[in-house]
Amino acid sequence: MKGMGAKLRGSRCGLTLRWLYYSAEDMLDLIRGKKHDLIPPRRLYFLTGDSDRAGYLGIGEEFLGHLKELAGLTPDSKVLEVGCGTGRMAVALTKCIGKGGSYHGFDIDPSWVKWCQRHISSRFPNFSFRYADIYNKFYNAGGEGKASEYTFPYPDGSFDLVFLTSVFTHMLPADVAHYLAEIARVVKKGGRCFSTFFLVNIGPNKNGAAGGGLRFNHQVSGYYTTDAATPEACVGYDEKFIIDLFERAGFRVQKPIYYGSWRTNKRAI
Repeated sequence: MKGMGAKLRGSRCGLTLRWLYYSAEDMLDLIRGKKHDLIPPRRLYFLTGDSDRAGYLGIGEEFLGHLKELAGLTPDSKVLEVGCGTGRMAVALTKCIGKGGSYHGFDIDPSWVKWCQRHISSRFPNFSFRYADIYNKFYNAGGEGKASEYTFPYPDGSFDLVFLTSVFTHMLPADVAHYLAEIARVVKKGGRCFSTFFLVNIGPNKNGAAGGGLRFNHQVSGYYTTDAATPEACVGYDEKFIIDLFERAGFRVQKPIYYGSWRTNKRAI
């Protein structure tokens, strides 16, 4: 227990140092006149894996293409993003969703939501953001609610498309199952869900071996993690387990599954 506690404290110290570093970078951007109205300061978005503007904008553009091609996104779509973060996807979607459509997003980090409300909703009235007071050991340790009990604040059948990027990668099985049930409730009949996962069942990553800079070497009931002390930091699943969860929620998984590049063999979402 002492070792695990020390590891967790070290991780938090590392995050604090990175936050201070990016805060200094933000100040330099301000001095140099490099501030961008639709890109948040680095100190807000470095936890999403982006440390520069090119990465922030580029990933949003990439997923905009995926949503159009794979999930049927159109200018008139009614869209919900679960885990909107600092608006990386929302900023990209402002280029597609028109007045006939709408975007709604929620997240468990109040600072991220506040930034999106001030900088995106103020310019695009059909884009709205909400804070969800949900506990997550890695992202919102002060949250009071449970993900496994959270009711999405939207009526049944509200959306043509619900999507999640890098959300289920930080959620445990019971929470994932409940979110899928909520997604099934708020999506329209014939609507779609687009989501990303770390799948660890194929090739060299079977049973948590190394790949893509991640080691899922802690196997827990129903999932794998890179950090036993804070499992929500990075959660991996067996592909069949995830397909079963979707089907139990009433979804039909559309094949083929599209595998991304987080692993060295480029064979996982």
